Amino acid sequence: MAGRLDGKVAVITGGARGQGAAHARRLAEEGARVITGDVLDAEGEATAAGLRADGLAVDYRHLDVTSPQDWERTIGTTVERFGGLDVLVNNAGIVHVNPLLQETLEDWNALLAVNVTGVLLGMQAAIPALRARGGGSIVNISSVFGLAGASGYIAYCASKAAVVTMTKTAALEHAGDNIRVNAVCPGGVRTAMNEQEEGGGVVPLTPMGRRADVSEITGTVLFLAGDDSTFVTGTEIVVDGGYLAR
Repeated sequence: MAGRLDGKVAVITGGARGQGAAHARRLAEEGARVITGDVLDAEGEATAAGLRADGLAVDYRHLDVTSPQDWERTIGTTVERFGGLDVLVNNAGIVHVNPLLQETLEDWNALLAVNVTGVLLGMQAAIPALRARGGGSIVNISSVFGLAGASGYIAYCASKAAVVTMTKTAALEHAGDNIRVNAVCPGGVRTAMNEQEEGGGVVPLTPMGRRADVSEITGTVLFLAGDDSTFVTGTEIVVDGGYLAR
């Protein structure tokens, strides 16, 4: 049976582990040829090797999303090897917790460099390749904290709010190129970092009473990457178990 992404080529950032690795698996299972990028080279190589062992077309490349040169090399290699690019998933991101008055310029700049500048550079690098392919899809991973405040997360909230409005702007500018640009705004997601506090964090404020499994975020990424969403652009899809409905 044909996969939903048969014949498509995707680049996914932050693909060494967590949500990025889950997105890589799901898109490859649906027929995409996937390049994952990260700065965690040992984990990235191991993750890609594991997916290949499962029969999936996934390769890894070193990619610092704050580096224009890394972006140029990654997109160039992808186009040269696979003949084009159809999907970019800007998933890489970092987070720290500092109250507003304790936020340092160093921490602020480091977080925005990855979470905001990385998304900008990724779109700038990918759009010419997507245009040459006749169009495609960009999926930017934001957060519910890009739509609502959170104490202690001044930099993270600012960065994820920026991703939402950058997404809308890019969608407006490139609709004529048949390039769709959308954002996914997850709520709490179950990862190795928080598995010991299953009922903590955002869970008490989430009506569904739990964190999402990574597969529940990946399903939305798959929808936006594929041809079931050809009239969806410039919007954000919230995947938060009802967190923002309170």
